[in-house]
Amino acid sequence: MPIAEAEIDRQAERLGRGLAAERLSRNLTQAQLATEAGLSLSTLRRLEDGKNISLDNLIRVMDALQIAGRLDALTPALDIRPVERVRPAGRERKRAAPAASPPPASRWAWGDQS
Repeated sequence: MPIAEAEIDRQAERLGRGLAAERLSRNLTQAQLATEAGLSLSTLRRLEDGKNISLDNLIRVMDALQIAGRLDALTPALDIRPVERVRPAGRERKRAAPAASPPPASRWAWGDQS
């Protein structure tokens, strides 16, 4: 199910507030962080307001705040060997399977000998 536009906006605002809090905890002004990250002040303000900015600018800000390492939590571990992802049947999954539908209800009843 696709994520609703309103939920995306809420998450972007939450991310912006979190980055602003991190900046303030380091006693940096928006202008200082923007300069350190190599961004314009308006781009940083847009980020902290939860507006859409490019991924590379987000990474620049996180790097300037020395929290770029937290991005690792968003990606799967690369040190997992492919064999560890193999299903018990011995084949690695190539795509997702559709949800299985429940089996049809049986018409059998107690005492039915057919």
